[in-house]
Amino acid sequence: MAFSTLSLLSSCSAYRLNPLLFTRHRFRIKLSHSHLKPRYFAVAARENGVFVSPENAKSFDFTAEERIYNWWDSQGYFKPNLERGSDPFVISMPPPNVTGSLHMGHAMFVTLEDIMVRYHRMKGRPTLWLPGTDHAGIATQLVVERMLASEGIKRAELSRDEFTKRVWEWKEKYGGTITNQIKRLGASCDWAREHFTLDEQLSRAVIEAFVKLHERGLIYQGSYMVNWSPSLQTAVSDLEVEYSEEPGTLYYIKYRVAGGSKSDYLTIATTRPETLFGDTAIAVHPQDDRYSKYIGKMAIVPMTFGRHVPIISDRYVDKDFGTGVLKISPGHDHNDYLLARKLGLPILNVMNKDGTLNEVAGLYCGLDRFEARKKLWFDLEETGLAVRKESHTLRVPRSQRGGEIIEPLVSKQWFVTMEPLAEKALEAVERGELTIMPERFEKIYNHWLSNIKDWCISRQLWWGHRIPVWFIVGKDCEEEYIVARNANEALEKAQDKYGKDVEIYQEPDVLDTWFSSALWPFSTLGWPDVSSQDFKRFYPTTMLETGHDILFFWVARMVMMGIEFTGTVPFSYVYLHGLIRDSEGRKMSKTLGNVIDPIDTIKEFGTDALRFTLALGTAGQDLNLSTERLTSNKAFTNKLWNAGKFVLQNLPRESDISAWETIMTFKFDKEEALLRLPLPECWVVSKLHCLIDMVTTSYDKYFFGDVGRETYDFFWGDFADWYIEASKVRLYHSGGHSVAQAVLLYVFENILKMLHPFMPFVTEALWQALPNRKEALIVSSWPQTSLPMHASSIKKFENLQSLTRAIRNARAEFSVEPAKRISASVVAGNEVLQYISKEKEVLALLSRLDLQNIHFTDSPPGDANQSVHLVAGEGLEAYLPLSDMVDVSAEVERLSKRLSKMQEEFDRLAARLSSPKFVEKAPEEVVNGVREKAAEAEEKIILTKNRLVFLKSTALASTS
Repeated sequence: MAFSTLSLLSSCSAYRLNPLLFTRHRFRIKLSHSHLKPRYFAVAARENGVFVSPENAKSFDFTAEERIYNWWDSQGYFKPNLERGSDPFVISMPPPNVTGSLHMGHAMFVTLEDIMVRYHRMKGRPTLWLPGTDHAGIATQLVVERMLASEGIKRAELSRDEFTKRVWEWKEKYGGTITNQIKRLGASCDWAREHFTLDEQLSRAVIEAFVKLHERGLIYQGSYMVNWSPSLQTAVSDLEVEYSEEPGTLYYIKYRVAGGSKSDYLTIATTRPETLFGDTAIAVHPQDDRYSKYIGKMAIVPMTFGRHVPIISDRYVDKDFGTGVLKISPGHDHNDYLLARKLGLPILNVMNKDGTLNEVAGLYCGLDRFEARKKLWFDLEETGLAVRKESHTLRVPRSQRGGEIIEPLVSKQWFVTMEPLAEKALEAVERGELTIMPERFEKIYNHWLSNIKDWCISRQLWWGHRIPVWFIVGKDCEEEYIVARNANEALEKAQDKYGKDVEIYQEPDVLDTWFSSALWPFSTLGWPDVSSQDFKRFYPTTMLETGHDILFFWVARMVMMGIEFTGTVPFSYVYLHGLIRDSEGRKMSKTLGNVIDPIDTIKEFGTDALRFTLALGTAGQDLNLSTERLTSNKAFTNKLWNAGKFVLQNLPRESDISAWETIMTFKFDKEEALLRLPLPECWVVSKLHCLIDMVTTSYDKYFFGDVGRETYDFFWGDFADWYIEASKVRLYHSGGHSVAQAVLLYVFENILKMLHPFMPFVTEALWQALPNRKEALIVSSWPQTSLPMHASSIKKFENLQSLTRAIRNARAEFSVEPAKRISASVVAGNEVLQYISKEKEVLALLSRLDLQNIHFTDSPPGDANQSVHLVAGEGLEAYLPLSDMVDVSAEVERLSKRLSKMQEEFDRLAARLSSPKFVEKAPEEVVNGVREKAAEAEEKIILTKNRLVFLKSTALASTS
């Protein structure tokens, strides 16, 4: 007999995904509560008070989730089991900001990473999920400054030590919020290994990394263009700048040509006129005939008392934007800065660090940049140099933290030379040492690293890792400085070079938060102490999972730093998830009022429903989240619970040793044992084995959406809707209850195992309620793969399903009362009749047939012309006597009246459509709507007429 391959499951799956994703009507059968047997609680559920059995609860209680989580943690299940000895699975949690509170982005990464961790734990690998939080330099300092402001205290009024003390106090009081919320999502991290980016171990790693990079000539100090936050008084990374489309103004200003007549001037369009004080050139396109005569001459910058700048040509200029004339302000525009460096133009800074104009702006010195803009435009109008202004949509850079407009500014900062680091990171992907999923993000990774710029790593803050650089009192800071691991080492180095009387002071800036985050996979495992046990056991890690939006800002930097400091790529795989959007595909924001809070969601729908919903997405793709999806998957949780209740209520008492010995004799791992099972049992076990293979493959490939959809489909479409109902024949009617009990238990416990990584709480609760549990589900063994599957039995049961569906549809079509049993004649060849008739009781139960009046024959019955003829499949038909289903004469009368009403409705619609006045003057959508209704009415009339013809002919045949 042939045994199937993995393709069988998809070929016989009745439905896909969850109820939201298809419209086909699902025939639902309530789980029967008759013939129930009392049963004792499983030992774990009975003794520790953590778990509640489905026998004692109508539905799974979400409030039990925290008890279950704490029980797992107390049992040490989250720690890596080193006794297993196989290759460990290690993943570092992306450290959320210590200031944060849980949002759906966190919920996504926690769900996906916990799925990975729970799966590999059950597969028998020592599993470490290493958690921690980020000190979030800017965000945390901003939060504490606001707190101090509420007390009437400004940061400037405190010393650096006093301020950082207040930040640590805030962190100790509020910093655990995000961690506790992550635990609510079921994160099975090893909390004993939790790290904070400012803890002692990680701080040592950060200092060591800076020192080594400097020793290798990869860190330097210089003045370059950065994103400057005037209110925070610090440079910020590109990631911390958000661009928004906002209404603004385009100002047109005259720049007179030096030595020319009154009509010789260039009109320049700019959105930031206050930066004109920093102009160092005027540029036009070399092929712009309008201005070619001015190239090589000088222009006079307005309101600067006659300062001259050269008029140059460059292909960078867009002839079609504004007037085609570009003012070059290298100190205040990223593109102008690069152009100035290419052309060797001077760089003028007109702005102070607080956003006010400096002495270069002359009379406007001390004015806020936006106040200066208004005053300057007024003065330009007064002097006749203002041409006009017009509305213009701007792409405004705003601080992600404070919301203020970011100012491009040239500032002295510390930088890392990135090109040599990037080359090694590119080679790692090219050689296959690092795999990025989805694969399409490799192109983005390669593009970024191939066009990388040096990294500004200094921030003008007090909260963070202070840069380990000391300056010499009385010496030039850019030329004379000491890099050391601590103040004592710095002083020793300074004394060796400058004498015993030297005085030093430390660089006040701190390092970019991303600098410490770039070391995360190895600093959390003990680096720079490469002899530490955790570093030797768990590094390099296995997986890095995060959002695709920080592929460059975090992932690529970790790869570069990992290779540089350890000689190894820090992880083998990168799994990138998409953004969580609302049901309409919009980005969640407070402005739109569409933010879905994970904690509120958990309270309403349960953690398992939320996790299952999030995990159904596709790697790298954004996911639209809706209440409808959550509601559907909450129903899935309830369905699992009710199925567990049915299984438990139909198992023997734990004290019934003889019954359990009989159940345990059933084995399902051998072909011959499978073939001895009745058809429904052989079918469901074969489908289960097929599912195990396919789901395991999908887990190994990180195709979590496929895992969720296929497991959902099998549980609901095969196990709950079909096998549970079929099992009632043996449980309650025909004997052989042991085989049904054994199969119910075997299939259900394997479903729980496969769903556990997705839905840990409800599956653990159900597992603990089952009898004879020797271990917790979280540490149980993954189902065995490559188990026997009987293709022929699957096909046979599918034929039985097709016949059942055909009969059910006919009953629904003729509105047969659900409780009414009807007769049937099943017509097929001998081989089909043999296995269908053997499951006569199952067919009768599932189709609500009269068991005593089911006939199996190889030819149509004598009353075929008075019966409803059904074709269930090739070589399988059924005849249902019409008289069993309806009162023919009453049905003829009912349908005749219905036909008359239908005809009236159709005539009314047809009359409207035949009216030229209506068709020509009514809106097109209204006319189309009427046409659709008319077509639908006509179709119903035809169907009803055909039904009447059939009923009348049946009535005539019965009287003849």
